[in-house]
Amino acid sequence: MLETVLHDWHVSAGARMVDFAGWQMPIMYSSIVDEHQVVRKQSGLFDIAHMGRLWFKGTDACSFLDRILTNHVAQLEIGQVRYSLVCKEDGGILDDVLIYRFTDRYLLVVNGANREKIVDWIGKQKEGFDFEFHDETLSSFMLAIQGPQAEQILASHVADRLADISYYSAVETTTFGKQSIVSRTGYTGEDGFEVIVPLEDGVDVWTSLIEAGGDSLKACGLGCRDTLRLEAAMPLYGHEMDESVDPVTAGLTFGVKLKKDDFIGKTAIEAIKAKGNLPKRVGVELSGRRIAREGALLMMNDQQVGHVTSGTFSPTLEKSIAMGYIRKEFAIPETEIEVDIRGKREPAKVVSLPFYKR
Repeated sequence: MLETVLHDWHVSAGARMVDFAGWQMPIMYSSIVDEHQVVRKQSGLFDIAHMGRLWFKGTDACSFLDRILTNHVAQLEIGQVRYSLVCKEDGGILDDVLIYRFTDRYLLVVNGANREKIVDWIGKQKEGFDFEFHDETLSSFMLAIQGPQAEQILASHVADRLADISYYSAVETTTFGKQSIVSRTGYTGEDGFEVIVPLEDGVDVWTSLIEAGGDSLKACGLGCRDTLRLEAAMPLYGHEMDESVDPVTAGLTFGVKLKKDDFIGKTAIEAIKAKGNLPKRVGVELSGRRIAREGALLMMNDQQVGHVTSGTFSPTLEKSIAMGYIRKEFAIPETEIEVDIRGKREPAKVVSLPFYKR
């Protein structure tokens, strides 16, 4: 079981620790609902050091990344970040990732649960390419500060102007005087930043931020990170996508550039797109308070028309919500359906995504 450098801090702060993708991680400190509301109304601080941080440098680094990623890498400007997918030859999704470009190197941030799989995939695909590859997940630390007060809290402690860091961009800078990378992406539907520092600086930067934030910043666990991302309709690997789901069905073609040179999975994705008539990822709003968990069936009269991939009770909307896949003809907003929750039907309707937008 892996631990982040903050493990002892989490335990001393009263966090409930769980096994998450082979890491001991805090699921919550007080309650998921309380921490969810802190992020929506003020700001929350997340330990996301379990996310993989893979570095590429050298002559063929760009061309190799363009080979294994669905989005354009060669077109990235220095300091730009893009969402992309890593796909198999048949179009199945191995992971959804963020690719960062810096002056002479690239950073690939991958899901913690998929890090070893992606490292293995890189090893299988690298023949014929000349580049250096380093997995620095265990030698660095990564946090996320998310919420409407995130910029105000962090701004005076970063050497570069945070206001100049646009959405989906990053800068090499210093944070509390420590060498760092600061990016502006997020997985909560709120504004916010990620900070990467050397492992030995992780505790100092985290505790300095907690102190600087005062009553406006609280440590938050991965539990509310899931409810926040679901309200914002952000897909989660292992739920809305996996190796059996392609980018077209998943509604992630904004991260796929079929006009660029060949990449792994391109031919299969083109064929899937041409075929059409695919299930569609939609939002579902239930009439009652029961929660539709992953795998719950979406029904129309006596026929199954889809299934739930993620569900929760939304603290912001105070409604039971879910995401899932449904047959194209039933994917129209306001279409009335039912959700089979452990053998009992619950009235529901299809709704547009996202459920929440700041």
